[in-house]
Amino acid sequence: MRRMLLLGGVTEALAIARTLGPQHIYSLAGVGRVPTDLTCQVRVGGYGGAEGLTQFIREEGIDLLLDATHPYAAQISQNAVTAAQLSGIPCWALRRPAWQPQVGDDWRDVRDWPELIEALKPFHRPLFTLGREPLQHLHEIPPEQFWTLRALDVYPGNERCEVIGARGPFLIEDERELFERRQIDVLISKNSGSTATEPKLEVARERGVPVIVLQRPVLPGVDREFRSVTEVLNVLHVSDDS
Repeated sequence: MRRMLLLGGVTEALAIARTLGPQHIYSLAGVGRVPTDLTCQVRVGGYGGAEGLTQFIREEGIDLLLDATHPYAAQISQNAVTAAQLSGIPCWALRRPAWQPQVGDDWRDVRDWPELIEALKPFHRPLFTLGREPLQHLHEIPPEQFWTLRALDVYPGNERCEVIGARGPFLIEDERELFERRQIDVLISKNSGSTATEPKLEVARERGVPVIVLQRPVLPGVDREFRSVTEVLNVLHVSDDS
């Protein structure tokens, strides 16, 4: 392996980036903090779709693309596969295992926003942990509901919605306090599979609070798929030694 482009977006991507030398590139969309202590190059911003990514790969002489973006970043993952195919290089992906419901969980799967809103009708104090998407729907909040939104940064809410800016990892004690103080009666979550945000599910289980889960999108097939950072680093180490 001469030169890798690592598409970041999850915590595990940064762990991989910390092991990379200066010939490799760690690419971020620009949401969240940008690391400044890496040996590898860091690129921030989009590419302009699959065509722009293909052009970048060719211009930079990339010979391996590793997709470590969020499980719900389906368009980026599709662009990565397409660009790799057009460039004639392999595309690998690090894909977190999804959370699985446990004894005591009350999970209700929904496919999209309309199904989510329908499932939300019996509740009054939801906690949204979907990122920024609910901000587009603040005008739709029914009078009997008050929403709490948690996102990476603080955004304006309204008289029936407060937005909390917070970044994981979250401690279970803090999640318990949040659920109690806000009297949360339903949790809305993506199935991100992240240990940093898993405590909210534990608290929902403890309190008997239902969880509305936005189903994962179907992601494209890749040349090689990994489930953990350790798996990726083991293969990259062999590639560097060969």
